[in-house]
Amino acid sequence: MIEITVYNMQGSKVDTLQLDEQLLGGHVRPQLLKQAFVRQHANRRQGSAATRGRSQVDGSTRKMLRQKGSGNARRGAIRTNITRGGGVAHAKRPKSWRLGMPKKMRCLANRNALLAKAVDGELKLVDKFALDKPSTSQFASLLESLKIDRSCLVALDSFRSHEALSARNLPGVRVTQVGLLNAFDLLNHRFVLLDRQSLEDWVKSKGLAQAEEAA
Repeated sequence: MIEITVYNMQGSKVDTLQLDEQLLGGHVRPQLLKQAFVRQHANRRQGSAATRGRSQVDGSTRKMLRQKGSGNARRGAIRTNITRGGGVAHAKRPKSWRLGMPKKMRCLANRNALLAKAVDGELKLVDKFALDKPSTSQFASLLESLKIDRSCLVALDSFRSHEALSARNLPGVRVTQVGLLNAFDLLNHRFVLLDRQSLEDWVKSKGLAQAEEAA
């Protein structure tokens, strides 16, 4: 069991949470996490960069000048890459960078990334988010009291909550939904902040999924 400290909105310790690491993969798996991180990073590449070769540009295909006697270079069509407006040599074509990964490995990587944060003490829990109105200064004070001084991923139930509206303007802070937590976002931020109930529900749902996969 991993013991995680639970804080209130003022940054004071109020409780501890026992987290079963077996539901999150048992131990940290660096190779799996790297594979999942590289896959998601590659899948975010658009891959639409392209240039036009000589077959894509407009222009005549006839030889512009006779081979000898004109005093000009011995060249062919106006579409060649040495002519202004001609095609690009070795033209770049659209490419897909997508990488595959089995579903069970993806699910395990997501759970294991959260385990890695918990083991390193970079998983921060609050008892309950309770801002009565959007306030960037109050949320900044919360991060300061929790000693979050690097990039932080804030996982909330809704993008329209008071906490989401308060945190989205802070530098180095990214807001996401609990159900959208994934290995790339977890590993791409130093700290992860969420409330106790959301963590328990997320771990429970992922644990049930793990049990179903093992059955």
